[in-house]
Amino acid sequence: MTEFSRRSFLISGTALGGLVMLHPFSARAQAGQAHLRLLATTDLHCHVQPYDYYADKPADTMGLARTASIIEEIRAEATNALLFDNGDYLQGNPMGDYIAYSKGMAAGDIHPVIAGMNTLSYSAGTLGNHEFNYGIDFLEKVNAGANFPIVCANVARKLGASPREDELFVRPYLIIETDLADGAGVKHPLKLGVIGFVPPQILQWDRAHLEGNLFARDILQAARAWVPQLREEGVDLVVALAHTGLDASAETEGMENAAYHLAAIEGIDAVISGHQHKVWPSTDYEGEGFDAETGQIMGKPAVMAGFWGSHLGVIDLMLDRVGDSWQLAASQSTVRPIYTRGEDRKVTALVGDYTPAITATAEAHLATLSYVRAEVGKTSAPLYSYFALLADDPSVQIVSLAQSWYVAQLLRGTAHEGLPVLSAAAPFKAGGRGGPEYYTDVPAGPMAIKNVADLYLYPNTLQAVRITGAEVREWLERSAGMFNQITPGGADQVLLNPDFPSYNFDTIDGVTYQIDVTQPARYDNDGKVVAPEAHRIINLSFGGQPIDDAQEFIVATNNYRASGGGHFPGADGSTVILQAPDTNRDVIVRYIVEQGTIAPSADGNWRLAPAAGATVLFDTGAKAADYLDDIRSRGVAIEAAGDGPDGFARFRVTL
Repeated sequence: MTEFSRRSFLISGTALGGLVMLHPFSARAQAGQAHLRLLATTDLHCHVQPYDYYADKPADTMGLARTASIIEEIRAEATNALLFDNGDYLQGNPMGDYIAYSKGMAAGDIHPVIAGMNTLSYSAGTLGNHEFNYGIDFLEKVNAGANFPIVCANVARKLGASPREDELFVRPYLIIETDLADGAGVKHPLKLGVIGFVPPQILQWDRAHLEGNLFARDILQAARAWVPQLREEGVDLVVALAHTGLDASAETEGMENAAYHLAAIEGIDAVISGHQHKVWPSTDYEGEGFDAETGQIMGKPAVMAGFWGSHLGVIDLMLDRVGDSWQLAASQSTVRPIYTRGEDRKVTALVGDYTPAITATAEAHLATLSYVRAEVGKTSAPLYSYFALLADDPSVQIVSLAQSWYVAQLLRGTAHEGLPVLSAAAPFKAGGRGGPEYYTDVPAGPMAIKNVADLYLYPNTLQAVRITGAEVREWLERSAGMFNQITPGGADQVLLNPDFPSYNFDTIDGVTYQIDVTQPARYDNDGKVVAPEAHRIINLSFGGQPIDDAQEFIVATNNYRASGGGHFPGADGSTVILQAPDTNRDVIVRYIVEQGTIAPSADGNWRLAPAAGATVLFDTGAKAADYLDDIRSRGVAIEAAGDGPDGFARFRVTL
C-alpha cells in the first residue's frame, strides 16, 4: 500500500466566499441547506496578461487577469465558493517559452503563471498534458511555487499491481475540510474530495521527457480504483478535475477524452473538464447524456471553461444537510465569458484587469516583450495562414524548408544519407477553435522571434522518421480528414470538418499530390480506417514520377508526430531515426539567420482536385481578403461570400 492510500490530504479552512447571495440557490437555501459554488479555470496555457505576444498587442479575448475579475465578482455572489484549475497552465505562449528556454527556473523561483494564480486563492489544481512539455525537472520547480496543491491519480513514477499501489508523481487526491454556511448562517463541516486526471497520451506526446521516467494509467481505470477510497474516508462529495474532453462514443482503453464516461462513475458528484478548448454547457456537445439546460452530463453537474482564460466555469450546488453529512440535491452549471463578439466581429471586453495578477507578472511580461521582439532576419514577402487549409501555403512552406534543410545536414555521414528527405508540417494557427483572429500574419520586413513563434506555436523538438512511399501516401490520407466529403457539381457545401484540428493537417513537402474531396475520408478523426476502399490522395508523385510504394524516404517532422501523436501511419515511435536536440522553432530561427532574408512562397506541391465545378464554402479570418489576389495567382477560383459564423469571413471556392 502506498503513502497515498494510507493517508488523505487535508486543507483546513473556515467559511468560504463572500456575503452577497445573488444566485437563486443562495436565495432559496434554508436552515439545513447550503449553496456551494465551484469555480474553474482550464487551459490557461500561460496566458495571465491580456496580451497576444505573437501579434505584440493587447487582447481582450485572453488572460487570467481578466478571468480573475469574474472570479472575484462571482465569489461575492456566493456564501460558499471554491476555485480550481483544470490543467494546461504552463505551456502555450512566448512567456512560457521565455522562462523555459531563456531565463530558466532556479530553485525558489516562482513561475509567472503560478505567480498570477497565487493571487487568487485556488483550492487545488490538476496536471494537463502540456505541463510535461518542458521536462519533469522543470515542472517540479514550477509546481513547488504554487500555494495550492496539485492532484493527479493516473501518472506514476512506478506502476504497482493496481492503481492504488502505484508510486504516483503527485498526490492522487486531497480532502478539503472546511465549514459550510447554510441558509440560516449556521456553519456545518464539509469534507470535499478532489481528484485529478490527465490523458495517458502524455507518454506519446512527450516521449522524450517521460519514457522510462513516468507511466500513465487509463483515466477510468484509475478513477474506479481511487474514488472508492475517497468515499471510504468519509467525504461528502467528490469533484473530478479532469483534464480530458468529452467523447460520447463507446468506452475504450486509454481513451484521450474520457470525461463523459468519468461522469457516469459511481461516487463522482461533479466533473470539471477541459483539454478540448471548448465550452460546456453549450451547443458544442449534444446527444444522449448531455443536458445543456442544467449543464449535467450523465446526470452529473459538469463544466468546461474554454481556453486561455476565455471563460470561468461555474457549478452551483444545492446541498441538503442529512444527519452529519451533506447530500447533493440540485445543480446548475454555467460559463461566464470575459468578452463578447458582435455581428461586426468586434470584440467587447466584459471585465477589466485584476490588478494583483497584472502586478505579479509585470516583470516577466516586460522581459517576454524584449524576448519576442529580438530580430533574427527578414522576409521579402508576407507570411500568412488564412488559406493554409485550402491550398499550399507560405507559412507552412517555410517550416518545411527549414526542417528538411536541417535534417539533411544531420544525416550526412550516416546510414541514411542519400535517401530523399521530405518534410511534414501543419498550420497551427488556422482559425478553428482559436477564433477568427487565430492566424499567422507576418508582414514583409524584419522578422523577430515573435514571428517565428507565431509560425510554430509548440516547443516540439525536431525528429525524422524513415518510412516507405506507401506510408507517405497513408500519412497524407490521414491528413485529408480535414475536409468534408463534397458532392461533385454541388453548390455551396461546407468544406472543412470542424472536428478535425488543423495541427493534424500535415502537408508533405518534396512530393506532389492532389486531394479528391469527393471521396469519403479514409480515416476518422482518431486515425482509424473507416473507409478502406476510399483514396482521397491522387496523383502522388516524387521526382515527376508516380511514387514507388516500396521506396524509402526520410520525413522531417516533430517529436509529437513521430512518437504517435495524431495516430499517423508510419509514425508510431518505431520508425524514428533522428532525435535532434533542437526545437523545431530553433531550427526555423537558424534557417532564417542562415538565409538572412527569406523569400517565402508556396510551391504549389498540393491542391484540391477538381470536383465537376462544385462550389464549397471556406471560412477564414476577415483579413484573408487582403491576400485574395495572391491565392488566385495560385490557381484557386475564390470569391467573397459574406459573413461566416462566430466572426469568421466566408469565401466561395469553385473546384
